[in-house]
Amino acid sequence: MLPIDSNIDHYNFLNTHIWNHPYISREVLIGNLPLGGMQPIRIQSMTNTDTMDTVRTVEQCMRLADAGCEYIRITAPNAKDAENLWNIKNELHKKKYTTPLIADIHFHPKAAEIAAGIIEKVRINPGNYCDRNTGKFNFTEEEYISALSRIEERILPLIEICKRHHTVMRIGTNHGSLSERIISRYGNTAEGMVASALEFVEICRKSDFHDIVLSMKASNVKVMITATRLLVTEMQRLGWDYPIHLGVTEAGSDDEGRIKSAAGIGTLLQDGIGDTIRVSLTEAPEKEIPVAKQIADYHGKRKDIVKQDRVKESIEIKGNAYTHRETFEVQNIAKNHVPVVLSCQKSEQADYYFIGKNQISDNLNNIYPVFDTWEQFLGCTEKHSSLNFVCISSPEISIREIIPHVVFLLDFTNSKSIAEERNLIFSWIKNKISNPVICIKRYPFHNFEKLQLQASSGFAALLVDGLIEGIGIDAPFEANTLTELSFNILQATGVRISKTEYIACPSCGRTQYDIESSLKAIKTQTSHLKGLKIGVMGCIVNGPGEMADADYGYVGESNGKITLYKGKQPVRRNIPEQEAIQALIDLIKENGDWQEETANA
Repeated sequence: MLPIDSNIDHYNFLNTHIWNHPYISREVLIGNLPLGGMQPIRIQSMTNTDTMDTVRTVEQCMRLADAGCEYIRITAPNAKDAENLWNIKNELHKKKYTTPLIADIHFHPKAAEIAAGIIEKVRINPGNYCDRNTGKFNFTEEEYISALSRIEERILPLIEICKRHHTVMRIGTNHGSLSERIISRYGNTAEGMVASALEFVEICRKSDFHDIVLSMKASNVKVMITATRLLVTEMQRLGWDYPIHLGVTEAGSDDEGRIKSAAGIGTLLQDGIGDTIRVSLTEAPEKEIPVAKQIADYHGKRKDIVKQDRVKESIEIKGNAYTHRETFEVQNIAKNHVPVVLSCQKSEQADYYFIGKNQISDNLNNIYPVFDTWEQFLGCTEKHSSLNFVCISSPEISIREIIPHVVFLLDFTNSKSIAEERNLIFSWIKNKISNPVICIKRYPFHNFEKLQLQASSGFAALLVDGLIEGIGIDAPFEANTLTELSFNILQATGVRISKTEYIACPSCGRTQYDIESSLKAIKTQTSHLKGLKIGVMGCIVNGPGEMADADYGYVGESNGKITLYKGKQPVRRNIPEQEAIQALIDLIKENGDWQEETANA
């Protein structure tokens, strides 16, 4: 994090915590549907039609509402689009659809002011609502304060309109679109995301306006989780209680998009954080709703979260970096190694796999013993091998002796709450027990999407906090299917990269090319490029920022035209859509990052 001028910074960014109680927000009324407090977790999505196309936008809103979407967001890139929200809302009401609408605003305060007088909620991005990036990254104290004063003057008309029309405001920070002013003080960090939002909240509070929802969006699951936890930590310190919107932006499509969304959203819901969620898939918007509903239903309604057994004592999680609990190394497990995959069936694609009730093999056909209990291991009279697995199946287990060549298999019955797992691992941390841990979760059902979502959120909550050194999934599916899911979960949480990673936005009315089919085509031709990261973005609003750590970027620039990026730099502009994928492949080859696909890739 960059140095912060103490005369400017008044936020006390402590390390984030896993809480021993849920975060209960205030309730705000969005149209006829309340959000926050003890209300259920609300589901929302966003249209991807041209906002000026009233017919298509209304039809898509109806499909979303029919699928169970409770709030519908529509982009308003300019004043004309904002004005047309009136026609869209009226047409929906004529057809007896009263789902609250949200205007999505970037760059144009006037569009926000128009929309706030028409629909039920307006989303603004502090990174581009008033701040204008000019290439300046050094701000004196006077310049910083002056810029903040101009923002306050510019946002006050919107606040007054929202108060007059009872319109809710979402202050939604995106990791990819922080202003230069914020970056100059905080860097492109989770702290910067939170500070950007809280500046706007303070302006709202000065005007006694509290119908506010906050969100911290990022395509990186760790950043999204850290920023949201940091936001809640800071709000609790300040005595604030605004509702939280959750979502992993640019999650992508297919399995990857679902796993990444469940990992980020599910982890925070298990912390007791989150009042409304959106799953951002590069697919038809209505396909997001069943996924979001499954995530929300699995983690319980608000009243269930309050009743859950919570973490007995909180643990600090570093706010600005990924940290791992202290462990020692056992062969290729723990210490500086990536998390391993354990298969509960024979699978040579996994790092380790069960070959019987009391034996585990690795890919070199070495066989290691598995002990059912800690007592069984301690009572064994045979010579211990260099690697032993001990099943820990009860949260009451008491381990006081450290034996360096033992890996714990944390094998609790799968449940909605991971509090027991956390509590046990926290007790080991407190008592300096540093044995590696592989967590096994068992799922008895045959619905694969349900398995994806539950396993992703269940494991992610332990992986992103550096509490475990491996995962294993037991479910009634083929071994290779479960192994692939395990690797996908590790990739989604950023702890082990084993294939090409795609950062892809869900598209909206700002997207001016067929991003869904383009993403599929790009995946088909580049999915064998192990470890490469490719951004496929609809427009320049969040595109270049969210994919800033990507190796290559494919970004919609204008109608049917694509700009290619190498890292953060645009290198080829305005390529016709039909030529752009081959141009991307050529760019990758020119930079020496292309790998020929092998038969078993």
